[in-house]
Amino acid sequence: MHSKPRRPRARAIALAKTGDMGRQISWALLVFLVVLLAGLKLANARSAPESFADLAEKSLPAVVNISTTQTVTADSQIQDLDDMFREFLDRQNGDKPKPRKATSLGSGFIIDPSGYVVTNNHVVEGAEEITVITHDNEELKAKLVGRDEKTDLALLKVETKEPLPAVKWGDSDKLRIGDWVLAIGNPFGLGGTVTAGIVSARQRDINAGPYDDFIQTDASINRGNSGGPMFNMDGDVVGINSAIYSPSGGSVGIGFSIPSNLAKGVIAQIKEFGHPRRGWLGVRIQTVSPELAEGLRLPEAKGALVSSVSTGGPADKAGIRQGDVILEFDGHEVADMKALPRLVADTQFGKSVPVSIWRKGAKTSVTVELGELDEKAEASLQSTQPEEETDQPADTGDKIAQLGIQVGKIDDAARGKFDLPEGAEGVVVLSVEEDGPAAEKDLRAGDVIAEVDQKAVSSPQDVHERVKSAQENGYRLVTLLINRQGDFQWIAVKIAQ
Repeated sequence: MHSKPRRPRARAIALAKTGDMGRQISWALLVFLVVLLAGLKLANARSAPESFADLAEKSLPAVVNISTTQTVTADSQIQDLDDMFREFLDRQNGDKPKPRKATSLGSGFIIDPSGYVVTNNHVVEGAEEITVITHDNEELKAKLVGRDEKTDLALLKVETKEPLPAVKWGDSDKLRIGDWVLAIGNPFGLGGTVTAGIVSARQRDINAGPYDDFIQTDASINRGNSGGPMFNMDGDVVGINSAIYSPSGGSVGIGFSIPSNLAKGVIAQIKEFGHPRRGWLGVRIQTVSPELAEGLRLPEAKGALVSSVSTGGPADKAGIRQGDVILEFDGHEVADMKALPRLVADTQFGKSVPVSIWRKGAKTSVTVELGELDEKAEASLQSTQPEEETDQPADTGDKIAQLGIQVGKIDDAARGKFDLPEGAEGVVVLSVEEDGPAAEKDLRAGDVIAEVDQKAVSSPQDVHERVKSAQENGYRLVTLLINRQGDFQWIAVKIAQ
């Protein structure tokens, strides 16, 4: 027998090996590209530097210590232990405690070589004398150019013969959680202290003011750091260190800084006008909860719900109404209630801006010409004074069983009994069942229901009809516009079956 030639099989094996080699090359190339892209991404993310020394050396000369003095009376809360002991001895000896001078320390930074210094408002508030101490220990008397309580910012001016070292603003919007930052300040009066950390969180609301938008960092911040700068790795100021969370009074790694993009506009206006000049919309707003969103037939819980509109204000003139939900302002999404005041404040007054709103189940838009926020504008939505009480008997009212409330007409007897605001329209809540749906939403006797599902009501029968209509249409909730002593608020109440 003759053996069959095996060359074709060998050729097949050779081809198979060639195919395997091609696949291996492809896989190697793919792995190389993945590693390359990952490396580029890591390079963009900026890993921790070997040292912060160059950045600190560059930034320290522009950071200053701020010393303030003020007269402290016996009623003042600014007292150290020595002061309290001295006052105790004075009282024991029958002496009246005497006013005395108190000194406090803070931080700041120079933003203009001509001598403009940024710090916190709470560092200089109530100060009779302000002294800026430079990195070279030169003491310069400072003049307060202006301050802003709402953002806790202040601008000082010192006179100097030589240009001062200054830093520039950075873009805080470019900060990402995890980015490295450097804080410099005057903790506990030690001066020129440098600490490093990362951005722990952004857009923190710590209930410090109406425009809260803090950057949270774990860089060590202590008492005396207030007003000092927070730098990015390019040496630009991206925040002003302003507050800490601390059960002990010392740093526990939770500090808060005002973003530079919020601060630089306020500081620029203080420099030009002596105070900030903000846009004013003329509305009171509240949070859109998931239940309110359902009651308003809004697809998702977002935006700012208008609880009242200032008569004659910009929103009123533009046609914005009570019960509208503001979804977008000047092209920016209003993700939640807190976002709107910041957007309005950052917009130049007098500017005409488009506003997208949700009204009675549909999206529409209006154009608003913003006014300027001032004391008169802020006071324009204050509640009115109630009428005097009368001795007339109160209405027994009608029961709205689905909501667990008793309501009645607004008459002189109801005004007298509940001190209702002058001009209040709707129906008054006479009583609330303890375990009913309305009680769960803190509805109280004396509250005035002005609207049900964004329709005005003037009698108990109107409330009955609105609730019944919602029930028949398969809705689980009704929205009530409540007037409580002149303050309007929307609430969503479940309909008991």
